[in-house]
Amino acid sequence: MTPFTVTNVERLDAAAGELDVPFEMDEDSFRAFYERTARPLWAYLARITGDRQAADDLLQEAYYRLLRVKAAHENEAHRRHYLFKIATNLARDGFRRRSAAPELVGGSIETDAADSLSAGRTEARVDLTRAFGRLKRRERELLWLAYAQGSSHEEIGQALGLRTGSIKPLLFRARHKLAGLLRGRTEGGNRA
Repeated sequence: MTPFTVTNVERLDAAAGELDVPFEMDEDSFRAFYERTARPLWAYLARITGDRQAADDLLQEAYYRLLRVKAAHENEAHRRHYLFKIATNLARDGFRRRSAAPELVGGSIETDAADSLSAGRTEARVDLTRAFGRLKRRERELLWLAYAQGSSHEEIGQALGLRTGSIKPLLFRARHKLAGLLRGRTEGGNRA
């Protein structure tokens, strides 16, 4: 992952003649924010898109758009969740543009070969990756934000544009579906 700095954004804007929007953060505060949020945001994007290259592109676009927005953020958590909302919308726009692409993402995120996990844990991880890829996009988004990012129901609702009251039943259904996919895989041998 190549770091995306405020200076890079300024250069892009200068080339496009768009320097009319002031930046909310100075370079040092942006760099610190980027260091804390880039890895989890990239993991989220890679998981919901199933494409590491798309995640790289979406990551940089999300930070660029965050820097361009004229919104005052209450605190870092608010800024972080706003960043995830931008990234989610960018990923959805990408899905819409590729309307011919199937809704299911199948195993395009490989398990790290250098991982020192035992064979049984590696197999379980691959099964989870495949099952996760068979979920609908929104189900992947919900589960990732809730369990990988530890976001609250309110934060998930803000990031995905959903009512807070609908998050609990949606998460329940997504967990239930993921569990069913995993049970089908483990109970039925190689059934997917």
